[in-house]
Amino acid sequence: MSVTHKPVDVVIVGFGWTGAIMAKELADEGLEILALERGEMQDTPTTGNYPNAIDELAYSVRGKLFQDLSQETFTIRHSVSGVAVPYRQHGAVLLGTGVGGAGFHWNGLSYRAQVADLKMRSHYEERYGKRFIPEGMTIQDHGVSYEELEPHFTRWEEVAAVSGKAGNIKGIRQQGGNPYEPPRSKEYPLPPLKDVYGATLFNKAAQSLGYQPFPVPAANASQPYTNPYGVRLGPCNFCGFCEGYACYMYSKASPQTSILPALKQQRNFTLKTRAQVLKVNLDSSGKLATGVTYVDAQGQEIVQPARMVILCAFQLHNVRLLLLSGIGKPYDPVSGEGVVGKNYAYQLNSGVNVVLPKGTQLNPFVGAGASGSGIEDFNGDNFDHGPLGFIGGAAVRHVRTGGRPIQQSPTEKGSPQWGQGWKAAVQDGYQRIMGIGAQGSVMSYRDSYLSLDPTYKDANGQPLLRVTFDWHANEFAMMKHVIGKVEEIGKAMGGKVEVNLRQAGTHFDTRAYQSTHTTGGAIMGENPKTSVVNRYLQSWDVHNVFVTGASAFPQNIGYNPTGLVAGLTYWSVANIRSQYLKNPGPMVQA
Repeated sequence: MSVTHKPVDVVIVGFGWTGAIMAKELADEGLEILALERGEMQDTPTTGNYPNAIDELAYSVRGKLFQDLSQETFTIRHSVSGVAVPYRQHGAVLLGTGVGGAGFHWNGLSYRAQVADLKMRSHYEERYGKRFIPEGMTIQDHGVSYEELEPHFTRWEEVAAVSGKAGNIKGIRQQGGNPYEPPRSKEYPLPPLKDVYGATLFNKAAQSLGYQPFPVPAANASQPYTNPYGVRLGPCNFCGFCEGYACYMYSKASPQTSILPALKQQRNFTLKTRAQVLKVNLDSSGKLATGVTYVDAQGQEIVQPARMVILCAFQLHNVRLLLLSGIGKPYDPVSGEGVVGKNYAYQLNSGVNVVLPKGTQLNPFVGAGASGSGIEDFNGDNFDHGPLGFIGGAAVRHVRTGGRPIQQSPTEKGSPQWGQGWKAAVQDGYQRIMGIGAQGSVMSYRDSYLSLDPTYKDANGQPLLRVTFDWHANEFAMMKHVIGKVEEIGKAMGGKVEVNLRQAGTHFDTRAYQSTHTTGGAIMGENPKTSVVNRYLQSWDVHNVFVTGASAFPQNIGYNPTGLVAGLTYWSVANIRSQYLKNPGPMVQA
């Protein structure tokens, strides 16, 4: 039997980056905020305490900060006619859990979207013609422009202490920054991180081929910094423990390092952990949310009334909750009708390893989650796609995240994988093998989508989310082109180049890690027939429900998603504060 709690103004489901942003901004409006996080409490001083926080076996291998897949996971299949099976071991994606979510264990790479990224379909149709977009590709525009998001990208970078070098300030090109960057209103809050040795070698090789490398934007503070919420961050010490770890130096931005200390001081904010939300409750009309139902730490079912519900969970979880709650019409790949679950996408990543001459001392243990350099010549539509026949591109970069002994000890191809031979190969390669990666966009397709699994259920008896996804010819062609260019950079460095390229026709393999950059399923747009949320991330069907995160992306770009996720969240909450709270209702007329 359920228990009903007293109403609150806003209930936030999930407390990662978007949940923290929404909570802080709306708490500042004087609203009573309740954030529900299904995982445990995690904060920087206790979870990220040194030296416990740099246990590679506990965190990288056993996934201490990752979701328990025995309690809840998703299922995966390659085609509409295939049989889905559960994802039971962390491989392709590393799902976070607890306060901070994936924002606690991320690396800190923080990019803004490019102008064309936000109007994907209209841009390609205008430049190359409508026939250039293949049949079955369902890309679309976000419904919001870069110009509208620019102040909110700036706000995010100031909160997250992003270190970088501007390439374009108010239309004026800046030396040393990204030459393809859209206009920014100001410089980054902090200067870029210092180059590791590998980045220096990458820069020299890229410049010799006519490219203009730049330091990747890093939410790893390069200097002591106080953000707009009054929270202090310390300078990165290049310890090499970012992805999969809490930052004991208070240098890597995270919800609990950058926002929670200020938010906890506000009496109108409550964070409740171990609270698994089962559904969003609707009134008899189905057009208004009345709150949520969740299971607390004692197993008690709680009904939490609220005037507004904001879904701030991870992309996959947001979509599942919409489907479980009956908000929006589920997508049908056969008819092409419906919207919830539509346009799921991932990323296609490849790269090269450069085996540098003997005697090279890369000192790989000196690293940070976002320490490195990149080029943008083959990302987005920064190059002529006309003769190439594919859409999209990849961010190319060398990022030295560390040199940890278990997972970051590379060997040359063909080396023994065990015993004395393997040990000798590790000794030989540790100081002189460096990677150059290409993080590729993935377009959305009619046959790639999310739905509820008809067979498998979680520990609460609810259907798991089912992912239907596989690679397509467009992405294979894109990555083959980009890796050819990356190989040239590797050769210009003077070492032996080992190419790692996924071959055309191979299937998506969940065992190999790439990134946790999954997108779509609750996409934003200009039309309720083709999107789940409007340009303000407001549900078309239930006006007091907002859905944040990468679930709003209509397709996936070559950048890491967090910068765009945060920019969209600040854009959304700014309009909630200025419009919705004064006049609750649909902010865009269907």
